[in-house]
Amino acid sequence: MEKIIGLINAPFTPFHADGSVNLAPIPAYAELLVRNGLKGVFINGSSGEGYMLTEDERMQLAEAWMQAAPEGFKVIVHVGSTCVKSSRRLAEHAQKIGAWGIGAMATPFPKIGRIEELVKYCEEIAAGAPNLPFYYYHIPAFNGAFLSMLDFLKEVDGRIPNFAGIKYTFESLYEYNRCRRYKDGKFDMLHGQDETILPCLAMGGAQGGIGGTTNYNGRVLTNILEAWAEGDLNKARELQNFAQDVIDVICHYRGNIVGGKRIMKLIGLDLGPNRTPFQNMTDAEEEAMKAELEAINFFERCNK
Repeated sequence: MEKIIGLINAPFTPFHADGSVNLAPIPAYAELLVRNGLKGVFINGSSGEGYMLTEDERMQLAEAWMQAAPEGFKVIVHVGSTCVKSSRRLAEHAQKIGAWGIGAMATPFPKIGRIEELVKYCEEIAAGAPNLPFYYYHIPAFNGAFLSMLDFLKEVDGRIPNFAGIKYTFESLYEYNRCRRYKDGKFDMLHGQDETILPCLAMGGAQGGIGGTTNYNGRVLTNILEAWAEGDLNKARELQNFAQDVIDVICHYRGNIVGGKRIMKLIGLDLGPNRTPFQNMTDAEEEAMKAELEAINFFERCNK
């Protein structure tokens, strides 16, 4: 299967003030991401508040992104849910509308505690879109599925024909690299933590990733890959350190899903509030966050 080279963005879901989905900003959103070097989107995931959307809303968003995506811009649809039958329907829909690929994180309920449970879950979902690459989205902090990904690869290998790889959003660079080296790099290991792109490049072999802070800091993050490819380690380090500075700021404001989404408003693309039960930022918090971002010269370097 084709392996992703470059960074894929995990977009936020735009909402109206009343909490309903707002599809209107998506064409401009897609243009912003393309302009700043992103290679595609992974929609309806954690950044997109996917588990808080209805099936119909998720399908509407998938269709809107497909309509907005220029040629060559990959649309990967996260289809994971607490109901595997619903996930399979979403997978079928993604294939029907021509999405590039699909992905699913482990359901947060019931908690998956065994490799075989996870393999069966992925197997049933992936069968709904047999012609599309399927990625498992490993983010155990969200669902408690703290399982060995190397053992998972060994079990899934040859069992799910369209299994492409893992979106790896976890802190163990050692495990990430073990998975990347499995059978001489058989599966696509997409790096999922924007704060540690450079270490994965240095370990050798990381080619692609899916990020959330790429929404507003994609120019810097894609430049890390470029600086590394050019052999400019000092520049790559400076860029990675700046990316961490930005992440330090959003951690003061409930992280990327809340604080990061409000940054989109500050750079000119208002995507509305977060959906309940997220606690939205106040105007005072927005001003405080803006001041922190100005202090690190963020607005001179962010996505335009």
